[in-house]
Parts: sequence; structure tokens; C-alpha cells
Amino acid sequence: MRLGTAYQSKAVGHPQQRSLASRLGIMLANTTHSLQIKGLTMTDAVLARLEALNLKLPEAPAPVANYVPFMFVNELLFVSGQISKAADGSILAGRLGADLPVEQGREAARLCALNILAQAHAALGRLDRIAQVVRLTGYVNADPHFTDHPLVVNGASDLMVEVLGEAGKHTRAAFGVSGLPAGCAVEVDAILQVTGT
Repeated sequence: MRLGTAYQSKAVGHPQQRSLASRLGIMLANTTHSLQIKGLTMTDAVLARLEALNLKLPEAPAPVANYVPFMFVNELLFVSGQISKAADGSILAGRLGADLPVEQGREAARLCALNILAQAHAALGRLDRIAQVVRLTGYVNADPHFTDHPLVVNGASDLMVEVLGEAGKHTRAAFGVSGLPAGCAVEVDAILQVTGT
């Protein structure tokens, strides 16, 4: 059933109400038809933006221990920590300030952000349901003397804004740690505000 037809079917009996409902129904139907012709949806726009950045949404990584990858609490989606794992299964590993420079750390953080988006896509079905990235927390596998943790986690923050625009802006914390799962360079978790169905 087309959107316009569905709306018109709910019109009540008064002639003026039927006329208004008919006009609104036609407008909605034309808008829906126009979007169908152009093949555009907000989800497609998000995925197209990823493609423009030469990035592809990976499969959502499966949990490796006794936890769930995401959880809804009211309008918030909590995404468990995602490590710097690429779509091919390889892990960007090492310690910042010892094995890796900041630029590689930023790339590791971008991988984490991609995996967060993959989990969000698995949870929501459409990335356009992300109303706001509320919080990112980044953990950087680093030498004790390394102090550029914020620059590393910028890799995740920048990707969220590049892909989601204003909805990608967020609060954040960045920590240096002595080790991370599988020796990965970075791990990031997220809290997302979601909307729609």
C-alpha cells in the first residue's frame, strides 16, 4: 500500500476533512514516489558517505566473551567496546609510543568507530535511526610515557562526524591503558541516542 493511499483511507466522513486528507495523501504519495524514483534514503546517504571515504561497513563483530554487543535502555543504545579489527579479520595491534606512531593509532580508532557503526546497523537496521552519538570512550594501548591519547581517539571522533554530521558530535573520554584484548591498539565503546522504528 502506498503511503498516500494509507493516509486517505483513514479520512473521516466530513467533506472538508475528506478533501484535506485527499490533498495530504496525494502530497505524501508524490513525495514517497519521488524518493523511490531517486533511490534515496537517509540510510543510503550514510552508506554512500562511507563509500565516499573509501570505507565499507563491516559485518558486526561477534562477542568474544560473556557479554552482548549492544543493549537498549529506553532511547539509548549502548555499544560494547569495539577493538581495532578490520573487515578482513586482521587486528591493528601494538602500543602507542612504543610500536606505533599517532597516525597508526588514529587509523586504529577509525576501525573501532566503523565497528561501532556496524553494531548500530545490526541493532537498528538503519543508520538514520541514530539521532545523536552521545558518548565515546576510547582506550589506547600505550607506553606509560605516551600522552597523546586524545589525538589517537580523534580517529574515531572524526569518523563519526564525517559520516553522521551533526548527529556524530559527542562527549568523550580517552584513557591510556597497559594492554587491550588481542594486543589491539585501541578499543572504543559508545552510547547512542536512537529514534524511529
